[in-house]
Amino acid sequence: SVIGTFVAIAGFGLSINVISLAGLAFAVGMVVDASIVSLENIFRLRQRGIDAPHAAFHGARQVWAPILGSALTTVIVFVPVLMLDLPVAQLFRDIGIAISVSVLISVVVSVTVIPTLAARLLAGAPDRYIKLRVIPMVDRPAIYFANQILRCARYTVSYKRLGLAVVATIMMIAGGFCTLFTPQLDYLPDGNANFAFGRISVPAGYSMDETLRIAERMENAARPLWEGKTKPGGPPEIERFFFVAYSGGAFAGAAAKDPTRVNELQMVLARPVSAEPGARAFVQQASLFGRSVGGSRSIRVDIVGQNRDDILPIAIQVNTELEARFSRRSGNQIRALPSLDSGAAQIRITPDLTALARAGITVRELSAAVDVFNDGANVIQVPIDGQLIDLVLSGSNAENLTASELQNIPVVTRSGLVLRLHQLAQMEVVNAPEQVRRLGGRQSISLQLKPNNALALEEVVAIIDNEILPDIRDKALQQGVSIKLEGAASALNQTWRAMQENVITAIIVIFLLLVILLRSFVLPFIILFTIPMAGAGGVAGLAALNIFVKQQLDMLTMLGFVILTGVVVNNAILMIEQTMLHLRDDGMTENEAIIEATRNRIRPIFMSTLTSLFGLVPLVIFPGAGSELYRGIGVVVFGGLGLSMFATLIIIPPLLSIALNSRFGRRLQRNNSLSEAL
Repeated sequence: SVIGTFVAIAGFGLSINVISLAGLAFAVGMVVDASIVSLENIFRLRQRGIDAPHAAFHGARQVWAPILGSALTTVIVFVPVLMLDLPVAQLFRDIGIAISVSVLISVVVSVTVIPTLAARLLAGAPDRYIKLRVIPMVDRPAIYFANQILRCARYTVSYKRLGLAVVATIMMIAGGFCTLFTPQLDYLPDGNANFAFGRISVPAGYSMDETLRIAERMENAARPLWEGKTKPGGPPEIERFFFVAYSGGAFAGAAAKDPTRVNELQMVLARPVSAEPGARAFVQQASLFGRSVGGSRSIRVDIVGQNRDDILPIAIQVNTELEARFSRRSGNQIRALPSLDSGAAQIRITPDLTALARAGITVRELSAAVDVFNDGANVIQVPIDGQLIDLVLSGSNAENLTASELQNIPVVTRSGLVLRLHQLAQMEVVNAPEQVRRLGGRQSISLQLKPNNALALEEVVAIIDNEILPDIRDKALQQGVSIKLEGAASALNQTWRAMQENVITAIIVIFLLLVILLRSFVLPFIILFTIPMAGAGGVAGLAALNIFVKQQLDMLTMLGFVILTGVVVNNAILMIEQTMLHLRDDGMTENEAIIEATRNRIRPIFMSTLTSLFGLVPLVIFPGAGSELYRGIGVVVFGGLGLSMFATLIIIPPLLSIALNSRFGRRLQRNNSLSEAL
């Protein structure tokens, strides 16, 4: 199954990466399920004294339909997810294809290879497998547990009200647990890339030399770490470091010799810059899923209006509230784009249109004169030795022109009269932003917030939306200024809505598939009762993991609940199909068929579930490259499968008894008898 999946991955034009390998790791425990069910049923018939060839044939024949149905439910849940037109769909696609292809191949193996081998390897005397060797410390607890499950099934099947009470109690406990312990949502994990990147912003008007001096403070703080002068318990050694200074700021990056400690370099780079008055550093570990500095967990607050004078006071107020609520000391990072400073000093020249008209000079001619004497104007490109060289007309003192000299720039009129610039225009010194940012054609200031890893994005968005922005929005609307949450906040909201819609779609498709397989509209409803129990198990798994490792409910982890939707129904399908088999072929009563199906399916249910759980253990427990990406999926599937295994054996018998002993049950049996006769 795994080798065949490699071929399919290559056929789809995908690559073997951490995500697709994680999908294969999940599938390793699942692909044996179909073979376990097939082989166990063959073995059960051999224990009843049937010879190996007949046991192999009838054993596989009895279970091929539920095996196929179980595989299709696992595959179908990925169809809506794979059709998502969102960035996260690229991650889901690798996992979905790896699991789907391997599970489908395993179905073919279970009904071809397994019966063929069983007919040969299980041959021998008819009573060969009736009495098996006892396994110490395993058989006795297993027999005791199986007896308790059967005892519970007998009580809940015999007493309908008791059965309903048990089911209702279990469902309420599951619902309450999910309500209380479901973590808040996050978008995507940043991963563990060995690269810390930071941007330095300096106050407007700082010279290049001053900017370079501030950037060198960061370099001097990091220098001992790449020279090997680290102290025990201090920051890790740096393997690579660089910084680039430019007019208005700088950016720097560093990689640690120990990749697991690269996160500690953030404060090393940020602390010396923050000590400079007016200077700020925005330093974060690089994200695998975001090209910006903030990575995949960066929330952007866009303040948009007609002009900067209206926007700036609102932006300053929002920034003040964000800094008060999300302290930098707690590891939160806040950055303004562009800067909230009033701007650098600039000389503004406003042409006097009346004076220009009297002198017969156009505005274009005036601006050309200013260009020539200020910093030079390109006149033409001259070809020299095969290259185009700019011919620049420039004043002799253009690079060192003072403000007083600027207002005395000579401007020659068409009549030959020489006038000075101050006679034709007004000059004033103003503060103006070094950068103008626009969104939808309107000026904007964006505040980029990167919360620390202990805060979920859903919690941060709720704080901003419900505690910080309501009062500010009212004031902003009066001035024609709008405030929107974008970045990871917008992506989280969009992806969460899409995931909800696709999970509902997957459940509906599973229901319709089960209707076709079981030829009933009631029995599929019983099977779907296992899904809430699986959800509670997934939440329990996350809660247990968070005791040891911080794990948010990000969209990759949410995929674990999608996988559970298609996987946990498998055991219920087996129990119901076995019950219908006893009713149809063995002539048992409804309650007898349910009890016998429960007895026959305890062993394959536990075997298949335990193999899946043990297959997930390395993903959940063992650290390694990429473990922070798929650990959440693994623990959700682990918890959901574990709890649903017990829940299926407890809630399916009473629900099935109520359904089969009703008018619906009698009609269903008549339909089955008619189809068999035909």
